Amino acid sequence: MSVWSRSRIRCCLATLAATLSLGFAAPGALPGPGAGEPYPGPYWVNPESPAARQVTEWRQAGRDADAALIERISLRPQAAWPHPEGVEQEVRGLTSSAAGAGRIPVLVAYNIPHRDCGGDSRGGAEDAGAYRTWVDAFARGIGGRPAVVIVEPDAVAHLVSGCPAAPGSERLSLLAYAVRQLKQGPATKVYLDAGHSGWITDQSTLLEPLRDAGVGQADGFSLNVSSFQTNASSVEYGHRLSASLGGKHFVVDTSRNGNGPYTGPGDDTWCNPPGRALGIPPTAETGDALVDAYLWIKRPGESDGTCRGGPGAGRWWPEYALGLARAARA
Repeated sequence: MSVWSRSRIRCCLATLAATLSLGFAAPGALPGPGAGEPYPGPYWVNPESPAARQVTEWRQAGRDADAALIERISLRPQAAWPHPEGVEQEVRGLTSSAAGAGRIPVLVAYNIPHRDCGGDSRGGAEDAGAYRTWVDAFARGIGGRPAVVIVEPDAVAHLVSGCPAAPGSERLSLLAYAVRQLKQGPATKVYLDAGHSGWITDQSTLLEPLRDAGVGQADGFSLNVSSFQTNASSVEYGHRLSASLGGKHFVVDTSRNGNGPYTGPGDDTWCNPPGRALGIPPTAETGDALVDAYLWIKRPGESDGTCRGGPGAGRWWPEYALGLARAARA
């Protein structure tokens, strides 16, 4: 690597660190790209995402129109959900690649014991000790590199709404541990998940659990992860929750909320609902002092579960991805 390249990377990293310390938005930062255009920043686009591989496969097969639609996904930054096994090496690789590109990766820590309360994404660490070991490895993988981490989607909301399998005090203690350990990274932004506006409607029931789970030490909270609530609904909900938490900032998942929540028949309206659309592309330019970013936390095109003909939760489903991209307005 040339001296010029090393100097440029050091410059980029210094800029990123300053950007993080100020709450993401750099002067002159641009919104997300149009269809087919490279993403201008500040977040990292993984060139080896399932969507990127799909684009390559379909171009080779002559499906150019479909490949162009999937580029609405592949050219935009999406969160990485590191696996339970080998997490330190995986996170180190992701954050190193992002730093080399001069961008900030978005990561999701998703391994709490009794994860998803027995739902389609069930699993998680075997016990409290295993979870702490996993969190420590996750934090070591980040080191001093810039990163945004979403801590345990649904974990607090499941506890509030009722999850008999998960010991409440232990779960809140583990979440606080995760926030504390991850915040030791000098360039790590941490957001504790707080569900979404269509779930826990009585916000007063969230306040004490969020505090016990370490929201006061976090940079803020996240909303709408893997859900479909509109930006307007999420922002209004976030403002009310923030007012009760001393003005905490928040981020909103916009990956699949372009047409809002599904209102058709069935009790599983959250699971691969038809007719949904990509939301606005990730950006730190939100126009709202409390909203640090709109992010694609749930990776669009990855299944919610085996409902409606989908593959297992978290698996790439190209047909669903095409539907989201076709319906996108941004």
